[in-house]
Amino acid sequence: MSLTIYIVSAVSVFFFSGLLAMAGLGAAFIFVPLFYYLGVPLAEAVPTALLLNVVSLMFATINYYRGGLINWRIGLPIMIMAVLLAPLGAHTTPFVDKRLFLGMFSAFLVFAGFMMLFYKAKPRLQPLSRTIESGAGVAVGSVAGFLGGLLGVGGGNFIVPVLNWLGMDAKVAAGTTAMVVVFASFSGFLGHVTLGGLSPVFLVIMAVMSALGSIVGSQMMKTKISSSQLKKIIGVLLLGIAAKMIFDIVK
Repeated sequence: MSLTIYIVSAVSVFFFSGLLAMAGLGAAFIFVPLFYYLGVPLAEAVPTALLLNVVSLMFATINYYRGGLINWRIGLPIMIMAVLLAPLGAHTTPFVDKRLFLGMFSAFLVFAGFMMLFYKAKPRLQPLSRTIESGAGVAVGSVAGFLGGLLGVGGGNFIVPVLNWLGMDAKVAAGTTAMVVVFASFSGFLGHVTLGGLSPVFLVIMAVMSALGSIVGSQMMKTKISSSQLKKIIGVLLLGIAAKMIFDIVK
């Protein structure tokens, strides 16, 4: 890869890691198309994005844990299934046609974009049974883990609505999701590592920039831009990226 790709990637990773850290989100769904359009092969872009997801959400997860905002009873079943199935998704990636992969990723970006713009959690009036909670946890963990490993995203956009449906407080849902995504992303990353094709230098540089961006973003949480405003900005950005990818696929 050229020096220009390294520089633009590093600056972009720093910026987006900081921006999404301010909203308590991982940035993998932005990094995969970003790296792809900068000329990074998909085989390298996907695992790199997964590792950066781990780095960017690790700090948020620690803060959520300290604040008691992680529901382990529901989070653990989700995490276990996600960790188990993320490598399977990762090993499926090489067998998926490039155009199909980009189409699936575009669909995910559209889904995530609309979630950012329009989704609002509604509290459940009556709590569900533990059996239903566990079943929902296993199901969403399986889906989020497999698709997260396949597409190089954390799968948090699939998890949050289910946790809200289960009646979980919005902050606890965010903390629980962050915890799951950290482990699921790392599991997916390990699955891709076994396939080879990674550039250690590129990986380390991007990880350092992501960590720095996340730290800066975490420190700027008191900015005048609210979390809801950030999510709207990110939602529009995701839909724009999806539109560009869809245009490139069909042209």
